[in-house]
Amino acid sequence: MAADGEKQQGHRAGIYKQKNKEHKHGKHRTKGEIERENKGRVSVITLTKKQRKELRKMDRRHKANQLRRNKKDQVLTEKRRLGSRDGPPHLVAVVSLHAGADAGAVTKLLRGDGAGGVVHQEQCVGGVGDSFGLILPRFKQRFIFLSLSTADMHSLLDVAKIADSLVFVLDSAEAWDAYGDYCLSCLFAQGLPSHALVCQGVADLPVKKRVESRRALSKITEVRFPDARLFPLDTEQDATLLLRHLGAQRQRKLGFRSRRSHLLAQQVTFTPNSPAEGAAGGATGLGTLRVSGYVRGRPLRVDRLVHISGHGDFQLSQIDAPPDPLPLHLTPARPAKPGKEGDVDMMDGGEGEAPVRVLMKADPSCRESLQAEAEVDPMDGEQTWPTETELLEAEEARKNKRVMKVPKGTSDYQATWIVDEEEENGDVDEESSDDDDDDDGDDMMDEAMDGDDEENSQDPGSGCASDEEEDDEEEEQEELCSTERAGADQRYDDHMDEEAEEEGLKVYREARSHEMFPDEVDTPLDVAARIRFQRYRGLKSFRSSPWDPMENLPLNYSRIFQFQSYERTRRRILAEAAAEEDGAMDGWYVTLHVVDVPVSVMESVQSGRPLVLVSLLPHEQKMSVMHVLVHRHPSNTEPIKSKEELVFHCGFRRFRASPIFSQHTSADKHKMERFLRPDAPTVVSVYAPITFPPAGVLLFKQRSDGIQDLVATGSLLSCDPQRVVLKRIVLSGHPFKINRRSAVVRYMFFNRDDIMWFKPVELRTKWGRRGHIKEALGTHGHMKCVFDNQLRSQDTVLMNLYKRVYPRWTYDPYVPPTLPWVKKEVTVDVSDLDME
Repeated sequence: MAADGEKQQGHRAGIYKQKNKEHKHGKHRTKGEIERENKGRVSVITLTKKQRKELRKMDRRHKANQLRRNKKDQVLTEKRRLGSRDGPPHLVAVVSLHAGADAGAVTKLLRGDGAGGVVHQEQCVGGVGDSFGLILPRFKQRFIFLSLSTADMHSLLDVAKIADSLVFVLDSAEAWDAYGDYCLSCLFAQGLPSHALVCQGVADLPVKKRVESRRALSKITEVRFPDARLFPLDTEQDATLLLRHLGAQRQRKLGFRSRRSHLLAQQVTFTPNSPAEGAAGGATGLGTLRVSGYVRGRPLRVDRLVHISGHGDFQLSQIDAPPDPLPLHLTPARPAKPGKEGDVDMMDGGEGEAPVRVLMKADPSCRESLQAEAEVDPMDGEQTWPTETELLEAEEARKNKRVMKVPKGTSDYQATWIVDEEEENGDVDEESSDDDDDDDGDDMMDEAMDGDDEENSQDPGSGCASDEEEDDEEEEQEELCSTERAGADQRYDDHMDEEAEEEGLKVYREARSHEMFPDEVDTPLDVAARIRFQRYRGLKSFRSSPWDPMENLPLNYSRIFQFQSYERTRRRILAEAAAEEDGAMDGWYVTLHVVDVPVSVMESVQSGRPLVLVSLLPHEQKMSVMHVLVHRHPSNTEPIKSKEELVFHCGFRRFRASPIFSQHTSADKHKMERFLRPDAPTVVSVYAPITFPPAGVLLFKQRSDGIQDLVATGSLLSCDPQRVVLKRIVLSGHPFKINRRSAVVRYMFFNRDDIMWFKPVELRTKWGRRGHIKEALGTHGHMKCVFDNQLRSQDTVLMNLYKRVYPRWTYDPYVPPTLPWVKKEVTVDVSDLDME
């Protein structure tokens, strides 16, 4: 024990004390370490970076808020302008979707005294008789109502393109019928504006059944309109609620009409051209069309072209500002301020109070041209000096003189123009082989052989036999006619078109054959394959093998226009159109002077069809190759063949054309489809005027009786003449003798020269083998082929050949009016069709 005076010493750790390693945080220090070292001092550089970063973040947030606020204000401004004093009247189209629904009763309630509006009966929209203007001082709004008949599908679609709202009149029990559902399919595919659902007859039901009826009707309508509200319209109070809803509902923006100024004709007059003007224009039956209406969408410029739906493109000469026929006086006793009379204010009043003022006249130097096609120079690309090869060929031709019989007195120059019969027949064969429809060549050959047989049967030597056969046919016809049949069957057969039935059966057989054996064709026996398929070539790889898009272009390509960069041009033109602020502004009531208009336009207006004008963007009158991405409509069950004439509704345009179908892929080459596929999107290529997307597209097929059926819907894809569409044919052969890796194949060709011609093309089989032709055996089309693996006896040898195809130039801007639609019942069983 230590002494009392001694202090106790602390324990010191020895050398064997455990020491843990410090955390290795690399060269980076923590934030707390940095703050402890700096002791509150902050570097100037660090402060600047921090502030800059925070400011950038706040600037982005403020900018996003400003853009959101500006966009919201713009939408509210457009909504408040519609139907107000400074904007165009609210255009409402009333459409009945059921044969039992009465659209006239709806318009009668809307213009009744109980709705509180002032009706302008003299307001006539174009040739539409059941139309009127309605002013509501209570809501400070004005409306234009149109009652459309769904029988004319063209008029319905034209008005739906520019209408601000659609009022669908439904049946209280079934909502809509089959034709109403067909109309809705067309309207949804085109682009549906704001709409409201109206039904009548609910008030006539007992009180206990009203709720159940409305619930059942809502369950039917929610399939097409999941968020729409159903308005009963039986009293004037219901009409007032509907008008308030129409004026306050949210407007749906359609891209293809918001980027272009458009106008629905309110009043139309036609003045024929004088004889001097007709002689100068080179055409008769033309005149000046004066169309009055409200400008909608973008400002309307006088130097731009206008398109009249269904009639074509035209030029404007001037724009006038007549008095507004539908003025909105907020307070009748309130005098107008003299210092704020603008272009819109000066239009208020009657025709006697305010004269018509000319707003602008077209400048011939600045007005856009109506040229739709490029000028074709037939000598473009021709050589003016012969090459050495051509000189040598000419020298050999001069040495090898042909001997031919010519009339007496014929000179050497005249003799060179005389063609032998053999050469003439050879030229005809070559031209027929170059035809675009190479698939129909075999059918044409069969028909020719049948025709030869018929000619042989009419040989003079066999006259007696033919007379006997004719007598037998007459007897059979008399016996057939004498038989009595049921009256219902007779009436059914009277309305049947036998030629259309035979054509439909032929198309069904072709579609089924193409589905079972895609692109397979038979090698003709009487024509050499190297001549029959001389325009086709083989590809090592459809994906990676090159194909020059400027190679062997048809003559029609010299008539079209092409952009260096279509997408860049589209963005520039749409941006310039959005920034334009000159011309007749949105909401003005103007009169357009359209020059050189045919008298058929006025006849269409007088027949009761609405007249719709739209201002075209630059280059939209020029022809090019347009591509449309479509889906086959579920209601269509008939096969649609490529190059078949269809009716197009593309944006505001309506035309007829013969398109080609191709697959929608991202490659540089696209395989042609012989039929419109029901299970995949298809690209439709057609010669048509340039249109800048977005724009909805509808494809109709016209029946032989004049009725048009909706076959496909989609949207505009692009404008690209260099899009390569390749048509594929498949030649098939069968293995005759099979060794380990080689096999003798027959029935693909029938002579030795054809085998040597197609020898470089790669072969494939249906079971995945690949190979090539090694040599020809004999002279009847047998060939020895080598494959990457042994073939099986049930396998089939195939050869793919390709050629580039183009649409047919059958563009026609004049579409005949459609007849009332009738639901077509299809009872053809394709599985039972005879494929022989």
